[in-house]
Amino acid sequence: MKLIIGLGNPGPQYASTYHNVGFLFVDYLAKNLPNSKSEILNSKLLKSNVFMNESGSYVKKAMKRCGAKPHEILVAHDDSDIALGNYKLSFDRSSAGHKGVQSVIDALGTEKFWRLRIGIRPASRRNAKALDFVLKKISPADREILASTFERATEALMNEKGWIATGRWSSQ
Repeated sequence: MKLIIGLGNPGPQYASTYHNVGFLFVDYLAKNLPNSKSEILNSKLLKSNVFMNESGSYVKKAMKRCGAKPHEILVAHDDSDIALGNYKLSFDRSSAGHKGVQSVIDALGTEKFWRLRIGIRPASRRNAKALDFVLKKISPADREILASTFERATEALMNEKGWIATGRWSSQ
């Protein structure tokens, strides 16, 4: 895989919001990936420098710069349909209403790219609309949950049968 791109919003006012967990995941990889596994990773870690809803232009330019094809990228982003503490790795799926992901789909002209969908819906906000909490600051307790989520997602991506090592996802 050539690129792992975190989606989020630039600027300090968004730095610790639920909508920026894609950025936080890329930061986690950069800080915590053991050196012995960095050769397996062999991917560039990037964070978009545009607002979430304009992410497609950034992703397309990054792919062109690095010579990557859609199936060679992983886009990490928040998903308000998934409970906090969970994640899903997806390929060739619709945006499910996520405007940043839709921007990527529109810019690339395809859904055939990898996505790490990181759950951000706290149990206490089960019935809330995403707009009511995605731009709120992440609580310290939820930061701990996200750190554990990032660790588990990284382990799954890094194992010898996992996505980064083989270029395809296997849960076996």
